[in-house]
Amino acid sequence: MSSLDKRVVVAITGASGTAIGVRVLELLNDLAGVEIHLVVSKAGMMTLRHECGMTPRDIRALADVHHRAGDIGASIASGSFPVHSMLVTPCSIKTMSAVAMGYTDDLVTRAADVCLKEGRPLLLMVRETPLHLGHLRSMVAVTEAGAIIAPPVPAFYPQPKSIDDMVDHIARRALARVGLWELAPEPWQGDLAGPA
Repeated sequence: MSSLDKRVVVAITGASGTAIGVRVLELLNDLAGVEIHLVVSKAGMMTLRHECGMTPRDIRALADVHHRAGDIGASIASGSFPVHSMLVTPCSIKTMSAVAMGYTDDLVTRAADVCLKEGRPLLLMVRETPLHLGHLRSMVAVTEAGAIIAPPVPAFYPQPKSIDDMVDHIARRALARVGLWELAPEPWQGDLAGPA
């Protein structure tokens, strides 16, 4: 695919942090030549309503193509349909564990599995704390399969002034990690204070 012909899949599942998924979609909309494919799980839609006050129509308006979570015959369920990358943001432990084990019972997990088998970037923004050993083992398994685990951990060195600033930085770091450097946050320039 050329830089002006990218398909990016964004999935939103039921973990907390749906504002980050919304910001990812907003940023992708600002990037010319990107075709956004969206999948929202049932639990993801419930969390979007609760955390962001969004309706299905609101979230679908941020994508070029919307797929139902139960539509396992959708284009993004096939490796023959080229996509640049996929981000699951936020990613529930249930979804991460299913992807780790190759359990593809819905379109989110099937599309993620396709990215892994085709060697395409798959970023899972796993949002859970604290983590027990089963969570950690699933993280290892999915990482060994090729996924990127990127918990939505806020950075404080950019000196965020608001929650929106933190959400924006997390979203931009995730997009940069899958190779969409045009949307990366401002790079760190080093300690301006210099040596003590």
